[in-house]
Amino acid sequence: MKLGSLKEGGRDGTLVVVSKDLSRAVKATGIAPTMQRALEDWSNAAPRLNAVYEALEAGAPETINGEPVFAVDFAQLAAPLPRAYEFVDGSAYLPHVARVRKARGAEVPESFYTDPLMYQAVSAGFYGPRDPVRVADEAFGIDLEAEVVVVTDDVPQGATPAQAAAHIQLVGLVNDVSLRNLIPGELAKGFGFLQSKPRSALSPVFVSPDELGEAWQGNKVHLPLLTHINGKWFGAPEAGVDMQFDFAQLVAHAAKTRPLSAGTIVGSGTVANEDTSLGASCFAEQRTVETLRDGKPSTPFMAFGDTVRIEMKARDGSDIFGAIEQKIAKA
Repeated sequence: MKLGSLKEGGRDGTLVVVSKDLSRAVKATGIAPTMQRALEDWSNAAPRLNAVYEALEAGAPETINGEPVFAVDFAQLAAPLPRAYEFVDGSAYLPHVARVRKARGAEVPESFYTDPLMYQAVSAGFYGPRDPVRVADEAFGIDLEAEVVVVTDDVPQGATPAQAAAHIQLVGLVNDVSLRNLIPGELAKGFGFLQSKPRSALSPVFVSPDELGEAWQGNKVHLPLLTHINGKWFGAPEAGVDMQFDFAQLVAHAAKTRPLSAGTIVGSGTVANEDTSLGASCFAEQRTVETLRDGKPSTPFMAFGDTVRIEMKARDGSDIFGAIEQKIAKA
């Protein structure tokens, strides 16, 4: 099934069930007013939401459970989870990590192959799929990061990867916005990201793993993640390739010393492959490839007025999550 949220009903939006082709939707407030509430009662809510999804796909109903079916307007969609209790972002694609470190003459520590990199990101508010990314100054080094995310229900502390896999309930995309020129100074303090990692944007809908069919294997999404900048192809690396840690391992890592609340979002990190011909999912990656090849980067970071589009298609070309399509704007 596919779920989204309308920009209404307060900060957490209004939960809607969306058709497979992303053209129609119906409110699901009779089951749960928001996606967060649904996740908190997932064992009860999920079968009922799936029944609405099946009804939406069975012909062209005008109403379901007394709610009118309406045409989807992506501009009226909030992020599926407009705010979450937690957003923890990994860095599971080691080709990206290795290239960035190589460009500055550093090796990848052996621990990176057995212990995931992860940081606590902003979760108090996410941009909707058509909202502009607002930044105060271009000099901050505005970058996108195209990633896959999963959403959990309640995960107990100390869950193993096998146990964590059962708590992955939804899958989506994120543009994890980075301000690259602020990162070195912050990391030099030895206390992690803060100002360099502002709000991120989520895909129009999240989907249940079964919606991905054979593309969901080994707790990974085996499809290319496509990015366009200003209408031009930027990259389409395979999300299921070169992912050192799968999502069950990432969720278990996050839950090692604490339980995760229902509605926790766990990110994959920037999708990247050893094969650089598949392009990049962030400008830092592209600039690193240029530095290793030419001795210096030639591609600038993003400027006000630039647009980014991030999406994932099924092997038959059908749209899965809808596209994150947004403009960089001055705050």
